[in-house]
Formats: sequence, structure tokens, C-alpha cells
Amino acid sequence: MARERLPTPSSGDAKADLEVLAEHARALVARAGASLAEIGAVGVSAPGALDAEAGVLLQPPNLPSWDRAPVRAVLGAALGRPLGLENDANAAALAEWRFGAGRGARDMVLLTMSTGVGGGLVLGGRLHRGLFSAAGEVGHIPIEWDGEPCACGQCGCLEAYVGGAAWTRRLARETPPGSAVARLAGGVEHARPEHVIAAARAGDAFARAELARFNHYLARGLVPLVYTLAPELFVLGTIAAAAGEELCLGPVRAEVGRRIWPFLRDRLRIEAAALGDDLPYHAGLGVAVGVLEG
Repeated sequence: MARERLPTPSSGDAKADLEVLAEHARALVARAGASLAEIGAVGVSAPGALDAEAGVLLQPPNLPSWDRAPVRAVLGAALGRPLGLENDANAAALAEWRFGAGRGARDMVLLTMSTGVGGGLVLGGRLHRGLFSAAGEVGHIPIEWDGEPCACGQCGCLEAYVGGAAWTRRLARETPPGSAVARLAGGVEHARPEHVIAAARAGDAFARAELARFNHYLARGLVPLVYTLAPELFVLGTIAAAAGEELCLGPVRAEVGRRIWPFLRDRLRIEAAALGDDLPYHAGLGVAVGVLEG
């Protein structure tokens, strides 16, 4: 009915920041021609670990002043509605499962590959949170012992090979100055995954090799999940979705298929995320629907 995008308030006082968000939410409802009394529930998608039962965030890495921020208590009181709180990757998985590529699946794994690698698990038709809502952190599956350093402090994580930030750092080191990637980016130092995808579509050899490397490491991350969870569906977002069928999804399906048992391969689907730029809005909506369903 209405949407708004704004910078996250970060005054150093989490309670005050949450009050600002509540004020925006009230204004947004009014702009939609509704009242808070008509709102069944509020859904919050938040970065980092959290205590879902207590409704508080736990040491969000990009919002240090929000440690132990009482999200449910403050926003619930300010808006006067039942409120659900989920980790952003879990909320993204809920969104794709309820409204996007995962509709109808009982066992689904979502991976996003924007700045890092986020993940969410829907198992048996229910979101699987794990301890501190940390289940589904597939970006930190080690795929190369003592490999590339990861932002989490470990080495060899999947995120260090297919996360957008890590790949951007690699491109600054490895992109040939004469490649189509460098030309599209306006210089090696500006090269990003989207330039690789565009150059690969045009047939650039370096870009094609970089995507083959990305696909290889992505498959390495997916195969252990197949044997651990036996999902019926992987939903791949951001970089993989942007690269599409020919450059990413098809090759990843083929490589995963070669390395898993045939009866699992024959039932496994690997698909692009469907919600695109609408995902953040649907993430909160999916959490709210969960509140209403109990």
C-alpha cells in the first residue's frame, strides 16, 4: 500500500533511533489512508544475531550502539500492535518462501550474495532459526581450509569467494587493464561483479573465467547443504540471480548435480530469487504474516 526507504537512524541511542522508526511507520500508515488499528501485525527484519523470544538485537556489526536494543518492547509499545522480529537473512528466506520463488516448497534454502553471503532455511514448512537465530549462516561454511580471509575473522569461508565485497576486492587486484570489465567499470579500481556479468555476456574471456570461478565455489558451498538438509529447492539471489541461467544457474546445477547422489539430484531445484528490489519490503511483511499465523 505504501513504502519508504530511509537511512537507518544511528544517534548512539538505540531507543531514540527506534522511536524515529516508529514515527516514520505511523506516518507511512497515514499516507496509505489507513490507521494503526487496521494493522494486524508489524514485522521487523534486522541485521545480525538476535534473541527472537526477548525481541532484542545482539551485537549487530554495523550498528554497534544497538547491542541489546529492545526492538520489540519499544516498537511494540510505540505502534500498539503485535510485533515479530527476525534476522534479515531469515526474513528474506520467509519472503521468498511466502511470496517469491519458494512458494509451495516445504524444504528451501535461500542464499543471497550481495555484500556478504546471507542464508535462511525453511525446513518442513517452518523457518528454522537455531541458536540466536544464527542458523543458515551458509556464508561461513569453510570451502578452502586456510583460504582467503573472511570478514568474520575465519579463513576460507564461502563468503570470501562469492560474496560481493570479497569479489570486488579480488577484481581490483586481478582485472586486466585491457579487459572489457575494466572498460565497463571505468578503470580496474572500480570493477564490480555487475561489470563482470555484463562483460561475460559480451564474451570477454576474463569475465567468463571469473564467473566460472564464482560458480565453482558456489557449488562447493551448496553440495554440503544438499547432504546435510536434502532440500527440494535452493533459491539464489543477488549476484546469481543477476547473472541468470546461462552464466550461473545452469552451470551451478550441472556442477552440483555431478557431485550428489542421483536420487537427490533428480528432485533438487536451483532457481533464481523472484522478488528482486522488492525483497526488503516483503521481508518485513513475511515476518508480520508469521505473527498473525502464530
